[in-house]
Amino acid sequence: QVQLVESGGGWVQPGGSLRVSCAVSGSISGDYVIGWFRQAPEKEREGVACISSRDGMTYYGDSVKGRFTISRDNVKNTVYLQMNNLKPEDTAVYYCAVDENTPVIRLRSWYYDYWGQGTQVTVSS
Repeated sequence: QVQLVESGGGWVQPGGSLRVSCAVSGSISGDYVIGWFRQAPEKEREGVACISSRDGMTYYGDSVKGRFTISRDNVKNTVYLQMNNLKPEDTAVYYCAVDENTPVIRLRSWYYDYWGQGTQVTVSS
């Protein structure tokens, strides 16, 4: 059973930075992709960024390009999302997820097999 645990959320002022983490445990089959998604109240879940286990290739949603960076630490089995120049519209619950048995980078939530419980990020003054 694959488990994902997010941490590092909190409150930050506009223009500030925050890093959230996703600790992954359990056995994942084949190549896989780890993605970050977010969901604000009364909005659909949105793909933020993802990273491939095979070659570290990354992909970002348009709303975060140039501001967010996804990275991984294979020793710690942890994926990070560094968020800079945060805006109030970045406020949401942030989830990490695993898309198993694929080398294909894709940011569509329905492809992902395992999900964490989420961590709240609030950007306000």
